[in-house]
Amino acid sequence: MKIILSSVFVDDQDKALKFYTEKLGFIKKEDVSLGEFKWLTVVSPDDQNGVELLLEPNNNPVSLAFQKGIFEQNIPATSFGVSDIQAEYEKLQSLGVKFTMPPTEMGPVTVAVFDDTCGNLIQIAQK
Repeated sequence: MKIILSSVFVDDQDKALKFYTEKLGFIKKEDVSLGEFKWLTVVSPDDQNGVELLLEPNNNPVSLAFQKGIFEQNIPATSFGVSDIQAEYEKLQSLGVKFTMPPTEMGPVTVAVFDDTCGNLIQIAQK
């Protein structure tokens, strides 16, 4: 068994796609219209057949409450691995990404947290 899909709730799928592709560098994998919403996924350019990230609408009151609650408690919705966190931090800052926490050592890992503009805090981590 392996992980093939993970998701983050977003308040606007088109805005999320733009952020995740243009700012973070992911590649759109699936874009299937399902009426009002889409099955919309992105993947890492380094592993285009790897785990897909579903940009899932937060139109369900339960998902919206969850998303809002963890955001207000400064809990990242997910974490992405990077090989050089300082370089990634500087690159993303230069693209206008707003960080809520700069690279910070936490034992064997260094993490930083940013706002994805779609209702989530996202963590990047270097082991």
